[in-house]
Amino acid sequence: MTSVGADDAAFAALTAKIAKERGFGAANYRDGCLRRRIAVRMRARGVPDYSAYGALLDADPAEWEPLLDALTINVTKLFRDRDVYEALARDVVPAVWAEPASALRVWSAGCSSGEEPYSLAALFHRHATVRGEGDRLSRVQVLASDIDRGSLERARAASYAESAFGDTPEGLRSRYFTPGAPSQVVPDLRALVTFERRDLLNDPAPRGPFHLIACRNVVIYFDAASQQALFQRFHDALAPGGWLVLGTVETLLGAARRLFEAVDHRHRIFRRP
Repeated sequence: MTSVGADDAAFAALTAKIAKERGFGAANYRDGCLRRRIAVRMRARGVPDYSAYGALLDADPAEWEPLLDALTINVTKLFRDRDVYEALARDVVPAVWAEPASALRVWSAGCSSGEEPYSLAALFHRHATVRGEGDRLSRVQVLASDIDRGSLERARAASYAESAFGDTPEGLRSRYFTPGAPSQVVPDLRALVTFERRDLLNDPAPRGPFHLIACRNVVIYFDAASQQALFQRFHDALAPGGWLVLGTVETLLGAARRLFEAVDHRHRIFRRP
């Protein structure tokens, strides 16, 4: 039986290996979360401990892809938590659209396989169309970033199974996605979104300023110090008066509370003063 000390050392060695060889900043994540997700892959491959799993990664490089998928929490769907998107459509999108800026910049930070940025783009597209201002849509720029290359490839493909649409309003689905399954995002929506690989904590923030940043169901997996650093980064990347939306189980803690004003506690919508 592996001792607790030996197990901790092997876990530390494995996470250091992941960081060195794949650039995944495991040190910024909560240990419990990482251990649970690595354990999923260890069980799937039938290896007994962290040392054996590290050896497996050397022997079978194909294992890196499912491991990184497990670690980067790629579980989402279009318009996830539908009432949040309804709040954004009602309160945030009109305010952003009213900005006189020549470019309206939106950042989907930790976009996974693209469901969030396409959902946000659909809200802006619909708002402009309803107002008869479709000719001004070119100023909407949705930047979507994620650390996982596999997720970004799926996002760029813009093809989604039926299971991705559980929260999607029918009017938005019929307008912005092709019929059948898998369903494709229509070209005029895809044109509003660009994707890039970015580590939220270790890479510089993308060029802003941004009018809206969405980072939903990502922050909760970081440790407290990393959360604080990320909120400071979001604050600095937002234009004054810019909006921040978090996941429904996430909130601002400690010093981060002084960086933003809470606009909608229920839907985790905040604003930079």
